[in-house]
Amino acid sequence: MSQATLISRDETQAKLNLRGAAGMKVRASQTYTIAERVEESAASFGNNFCLAFQDQRYTYAQLNEQVNRVAHILHNDLGVRCGDVVGLALENRAEFFFYWFGLMKVGAVASFINTNITGKPLAHAFEVTHAKACIVGEEVLAQFDAPEVAHIAKWLVRDAEKPATPEQIASCAFDFSSKLASSSTANPPAAWRAGLVAEMPAIYVFTSGTTGLPKAAIISHARWLMTGYVMQQTLHTTAEDVFYAYLPLYHGAASLSLTPTAFVMGSGLVTRRKFSKSEFWNDVRKYGITAMQYVGEICRYLLTNPPQANDKEHKLRVMTGTGLATELWNAWVDRFGDMQIIESWGSTEANTSTVNVDNRVGSVGRIPDWSKTNLKLLAYDVDNDCHITDENGKKRLAQPGEVGEAIGMIFQIPDSIAGRFEGYTDPAANEKKIYRNVLQEGDAWWASGDLLREDEDGYLWFVDRLGDTFRWKSENVSTMEVADSLGDFPGIETITIYGVKVGSHSGRAGMAAITLQEGASFDGKAFYELCSQRIPRYAAPLFVRIMKVADMTSTYKLRKVDLQKEGFDPAVVKDALWVRDEKQGAYVPYNEDSVARAVA
Repeated sequence: MSQATLISRDETQAKLNLRGAAGMKVRASQTYTIAERVEESAASFGNNFCLAFQDQRYTYAQLNEQVNRVAHILHNDLGVRCGDVVGLALENRAEFFFYWFGLMKVGAVASFINTNITGKPLAHAFEVTHAKACIVGEEVLAQFDAPEVAHIAKWLVRDAEKPATPEQIASCAFDFSSKLASSSTANPPAAWRAGLVAEMPAIYVFTSGTTGLPKAAIISHARWLMTGYVMQQTLHTTAEDVFYAYLPLYHGAASLSLTPTAFVMGSGLVTRRKFSKSEFWNDVRKYGITAMQYVGEICRYLLTNPPQANDKEHKLRVMTGTGLATELWNAWVDRFGDMQIIESWGSTEANTSTVNVDNRVGSVGRIPDWSKTNLKLLAYDVDNDCHITDENGKKRLAQPGEVGEAIGMIFQIPDSIAGRFEGYTDPAANEKKIYRNVLQEGDAWWASGDLLREDEDGYLWFVDRLGDTFRWKSENVSTMEVADSLGDFPGIETITIYGVKVGSHSGRAGMAAITLQEGASFDGKAFYELCSQRIPRYAAPLFVRIMKVADMTSTYKLRKVDLQKEGFDPAVVKDALWVRDEKQGAYVPYNEDSVARAVA
C-alpha cells in the first residue's frame, strides 16, 4: 500500500486475528513435536520438493529417510536419549537439517553453534547448555582446535567441499560416515521420545550480541510449530512456494521461521553456505524462489550492485524480516518490483512481537486494539535516558507520537504458548530481561531494550536501541535515522552510526564507521554535502572511520559497542579517519588541528 492509502483498523485486526487463530492450533501439553511434523510432512508431501543445496535435491520422503539414518545412529551407537543436549556446528548445507531433525527424533535438544566462534566463546556455549557432545561438520573442525574446547567430544560429519586436516579428523570421537550407509531409514519408535511434550525445549539458539558472551535462548517444540502455522497464514504460502534460506541456520532466522513454515504446506526450501551478493539473484531465478527472509543490511548490499536489465525478472513475491527503513524499502521496490514486504519487530527470545500485514512502507506493524496484545510501550525520556513515571512513581505508557520502550507482559495461560517468556538457559540472564511491578504490583514484563513510536493511525515505527540514541550539543540523535539517511551515499557498502566521547564535552559526538564497495574511494566533500542535504547539522557525524572489513554479527550488524570503545584514537584505530570541517565544507583527514576545529 502507499503511504497515502490507509486501511481501517478493523481490517488490520481481522488479519491479525487469523494469525492468532493459527497460533492456537498448538497446545503446550501435546505430544506432537517437531519429530512428528517431519514424519507427517513426509507422509503427506512425500514426493514434493523439500530441500536443495547446490546440486543436491531432496523430496520430503527422502529428507525423512536421511533424518532417520542419523536418528538411529544417535540412539543406538552414541547413546543419545530424550532430554540430552547435543551441540550442532555445521555451515548451511543439507546435512544441517538431517542432523538437527535427527536429534528431534530421539527427543534431544539441539544447541545451534555459531560456526565462526572459537576459544572462550565456544567453550561458553557448552558450559551454559551442558551439552554432552557436539556434532561437528568437517568444515568447522578448525574452530575446535583451541585448548578451551579440547575436552568436548566431537562427532564428525564429513564435508568433501571443505575437508579438515588428518589431525583434526583424528581428534573426533566418532565419524558418522562409518555408519550412515547401513543405518535404518525407518521412522524410529515414538517411545524414544516418551515423556516429551511440546512446551519442552527443542533448540537452543544463541543471541547475536554486539559484545560480550551470547546467551542461549530456549525455543520449545510448541513455539517452532506455532511459528509455522502463523507464518503460513501471514505469507499465504502453498506447496508451490520456494523459500530461500541464505542467512545462518544456526542463528535461527531460517531454521525458526522459514523451515517450520515450509513444512506446514510442503513448500520447498533452498539453502546456501553463506549469503552471496553476486549470486543472490542468480539463485532466486535458478530455483524459482518466491519467498525469503531479509535483514535490512542485506537489502542495502544488494542495492549496491550495478543495475541490470533483468532486475525485475524473478518470481519473488513476498519477503519478511526487519530493518527495511522507508528509503531502503522504496529503493528496493523501485528497482526489483512491487512485492509484499512484511516488516516485523521482535527477537529470538521475545514473548511478543509486531508485524506489518498492511505493507505500510517503513512500519514494523500496527496495533489496532491494544487490549488484544500483551505488548505495551513504556514512555521513555531520551534526554535523561530513563523511563517516565507518573505521580505515583509508576512507569507510564507512551501516547501516540511519544517514544517508548517495547515490553511484553509475561503470563502463563493454561496449555497455551502465547505470552510465555521461554527465556535462556541461565536464570540470571532471565532476570536481567524482566521488569517487575511495572504497571501494578506483581506483574512481570519482558524488556526488549528497543524504542518504538506509535503514530496516530496505530502504526509502529522503530526508533533505536536503548543507548543508541545519544545527545550532542543539547540535541538528541537517533543512530538509525542517521544511518538510513546516509546509507545510499555512492560507494558505501555498510554504514553504522554511534556516539563517542570527546574530551570533557558532555554527551557524545556522532561517528560513522563505513566500508566501501570494491574500487570505491571516500569523497569527503560529497559526504559533507549529503549530510547537509539530509540531516540536521548537529546530527552529522563528526568523525568517519573507513574500515577495510566490516566486523559484523551473524545478523549483519556492526559490533557497535566495540567501535564506541575504540572511538577516534589513532593509537587504537588503524583504519583511515576523517573529521568534519565546517570551514572547508568537507570531511578532511584526521590530524590534531582538524579535530580541534571540529570539537571547538
